[in-house]
Amino acid sequence: MPNGRISRRRTVALSAAGVLIVGCAVLTGASGSGSGDGKAAPVAADSVASDATATAGSEAAPSGSASARAITSASPAASASGSPSASASGTASPGTSAAAAPPHTTAKLSPPAVFSGQAFDTCTAPALATMNAWHQASPYGAAAVYIGGKNRGCAQPQLTSGWVRSVSAAGWRLIPLYVGAQPPCQTGSSPEKITADNASTLGASDGADAVAKASALGMRSGSALYLDMEAYDSGNTACAQTVLTYVQAWDRAVHAAGYWAGFYGFAGSSAAGIARAAGQSAADLPDALWYAKYDGAADTTTSFPFAAGLWTGHRRGHQYQVNQKETYGGAALTVDRNAWDGPVAQVG
Repeated sequence: MPNGRISRRRTVALSAAGVLIVGCAVLTGASGSGSGDGKAAPVAADSVASDATATAGSEAAPSGSASARAITSASPAASASGSPSASASGTASPGTSAAAAPPHTTAKLSPPAVFSGQAFDTCTAPALATMNAWHQASPYGAAAVYIGGKNRGCAQPQLTSGWVRSVSAAGWRLIPLYVGAQPPCQTGSSPEKITADNASTLGASDGADAVAKASALGMRSGSALYLDMEAYDSGNTACAQTVLTYVQAWDRAVHAAGYWAGFYGFAGSSAAGIARAAGQSAADLPDALWYAKYDGAADTTTSFPFAAGLWTGHRRGHQYQVNQKETYGGAALTVDRNAWDGPVAQVG
């Protein structure tokens, strides 16, 4: 993800999702950054498709374009659209209708809040003054924040429950990111790594910790929490299975507390492993997929690298460009750019 996380100066060419991610990790790889193209008027209450049995053969639902800036509810699907230069106005509150379960998931969760539009991520949560300046002048409507994990690489002096309340009240939507244990076959060093022996127990404890960290920041149940899994050798089947076991345990722990489970990974490795498991109807998979694929395509449909029927119905994010220095309202940040059409945090 953002600059610095897991030392993630990534060397893998992938893409970025449309959200502002605030935080970092301590692994190795490249990071993405965000750019501003303009905001689109909010779409009518978008929904997370209510078809809980979507499979790889189904048709992908429309995704929010990188230019749309709106919060939508989990009501019957109305697709988001908008050109990069469109201006933003207003948001819709979370809906009350049934939300779609992710591929092959049976978790009963309350409807999520869904954001469709431009998002950015950066290693450390920006100062409130910067967030206010960017909200007024930038094309972004969502920001990703690193809420925890032993592999989170950047200090977070700004990231408090008060900061979360203030930026949310200003109109920002937040995407919580948790940098959990990393693959055993990953190059580089990480403070916490998964092993075949601890994958299940560590996934469960890290999932519970992610919930505790989110709750302490005022992100209530119904929020989506994203697990950050950096790149690894996906051709190593033993390693891939260990990672999958960890992710499934993490998802179960997050679901048990009433939160949606999201996943951030690279299109060519970590995300590909989860997509492969979805195609095989594995249980306890993420509800939303945030894939890194650095192709410059600010969308979540034509750029989607996996089977079209996976993670449809407003459950995708695409990190498409990294390390972009941008200035709005006199405030400069280096960010990763993301196109977003998926669940976010619910605050309050």
